[in-house]
Amino acid sequence: MPQVTLEQWQSLIAVVENGGYATAAEAMNKSQSSISYAIQKLESTLSVQAFKVEGRKAVLTAAGKTLYRRARVLVEEAQQMENLAKQFAEGWEPDIRIAMDALFPEWLMLDVIAEFTQQSPLTRIEFIETVLSGTDEALLKKEADIVIGSRIPPGFMGDPILDITFVAVATPEHPLHQLKRSLDHKDLRLHRQLVIRDSGSRDVDSGWLGAEQRLTLSNFTTSIAAACRGLGYAWYPSLKIERELEQGLLKPLPLNAGAKKSVQLCMIYAEGDYAGPATKLFGELLQKRLQTL
Repeated sequence: MPQVTLEQWQSLIAVVENGGYATAAEAMNKSQSSISYAIQKLESTLSVQAFKVEGRKAVLTAAGKTLYRRARVLVEEAQQMENLAKQFAEGWEPDIRIAMDALFPEWLMLDVIAEFTQQSPLTRIEFIETVLSGTDEALLKKEADIVIGSRIPPGFMGDPILDITFVAVATPEHPLHQLKRSLDHKDLRLHRQLVIRDSGSRDVDSGWLGAEQRLTLSNFTTSIAAACRGLGYAWYPSLKIERELEQGLLKPLPLNAGAKKSVQLCMIYAEGDYAGPATKLFGELLQKRLQTL
């Protein structure tokens, strides 16, 4: 059992941060004698001198400096424990799980996570990116509290939050661009298409997959890098390739049909109206952030 009380550690911190016993007593709303006694008790219990007197001022010893640093961590952790217990008492979840279809802009999600952690720093977050059926499975297997995906499975309700526009692109040097004319699907069949692998167990295909040559990758980051290297063409969410388009690394293909297509993403609470307060707060912050786009 610890022999030094939390109050004694708080007294030591107060003396250091307020510059003396009298000001520490005022800050803690205690008498100066009680602060002095707490420090004396701490020193006698630990058999160590935390302060030494220089002139008329109490100054930390070398040992006292170490004790002060550790005491601050101890008191902060104790405060976090109390805050965490209060959250539990109010029904606040200790952690939330978010499954996000890789179509959703990751930078936008990270903005929301940053804001959420400021308001609820003690709530742990598990964040997974999914593709196609992997998003549905995260919901159906109860692996997530909030799911962002393009499909709403039977038995669930969701709110539309973002329309994703896909653009067919390739490098300006790609043979398809060298044709210098409008393109059709017959042209595409002759060249390699880049596709993203389904992260679920059902291995669902999506989009036009008519090319004989295909390079399947596991995420958009690698796929976009492959496209910039001229390894193939693909349809990408426009929000994910803004930089590449601006820098001329990728260029929209002049298709006579199907150059662009749209997908609507929805936000789904796995527990519906029974979602916990932390989960609902995250959903509210996400919708608020989307309103700024």
